[in-house]
Amino acid sequence: MKFEGIYTPAITPLAADGSIDKAAFAEVLEYLVDSKVHGVIIGGSTGEYYAHTTQERIELAAQAKDVLNGRLPLIVGTGGIRTEDAVAFAQHAKEIKADALLVGTPPYALPTQQEIALHVKAVDAAAGLPIMLYNYPGRMSVSMGEEFFDAVADVKNIVAIKESSGDMVQLHRLAIKRPNIQLSCGWDDQALEFFAWGAKSWVCAGSNFIPREHVALYEACVVEKNFDKGRKIMAAMMPLMDFLEGGKFVQAIKNGVALNGLKTGGVRKPLYDLDEAEKQELKRVVTELKATIAQIK
Repeated sequence: MKFEGIYTPAITPLAADGSIDKAAFAEVLEYLVDSKVHGVIIGGSTGEYYAHTTQERIELAAQAKDVLNGRLPLIVGTGGIRTEDAVAFAQHAKEIKADALLVGTPPYALPTQQEIALHVKAVDAAAGLPIMLYNYPGRMSVSMGEEFFDAVADVKNIVAIKESSGDMVQLHRLAIKRPNIQLSCGWDDQALEFFAWGAKSWVCAGSNFIPREHVALYEACVVEKNFDKGRKIMAAMMPLMDFLEGGKFVQAIKNGVALNGLKTGGVRKPLYDLDEAEKQELKRVVTELKATIAQIK
């Protein structure tokens, strides 16, 4: 499987009682299809998978498969503290005929490099689907390093990595030493650098609400190979990147989606929504970003 383009880790809308709003979720997916992103990820951090029950995650993945109906690739996240849970999510992804898996390091447990490798291999054995690794030490506290990559070199289903360490040296190492693994940007304000180092995809939460602008950067850098244009688009995006890194990431993404008239329903605890001043600032940033990128395009 080739990962090329913009892959959106979809949000999970909530109803007034805090349950998952399945009708609103379907509308979110339809919006992404209409916006011409290149793939959808369910069960990612932006989807608040950590706040969902096992049954909710299974039902969301199945609904996503039904709604997308082959119009976009579906990648299912297998995140979980226990390997047994990750394996169960992978098995279900296989049952619904998902296109690929997103497989990260189990959080909190602090596994060794060999233990991360065994975790990934167990998930692979359960489903046999293409795998996009997910390296996010900021949330998992452990990074996928050289020992890990050596240990999984025989896993043929590992085709890509969402690299979210923010470590430019890690990006360089992967691009040079692991050319068989497709690079996908997982650290938004480094998208330009990822594309310069050969990445052809970007897993970006912001594409939930400004998908066309994210696609524009991808097309400028990867399709047109016009990095002068890409730098201008990226510069216009930086105020949003800064806002999103202000400590309320998922809240900001969901409020961005609400700006487009879609239902989001807030976030699950322990998180709380943006305050009114933050909402107005986000609206201002997004309005300016859209206007600037429209001129560049």
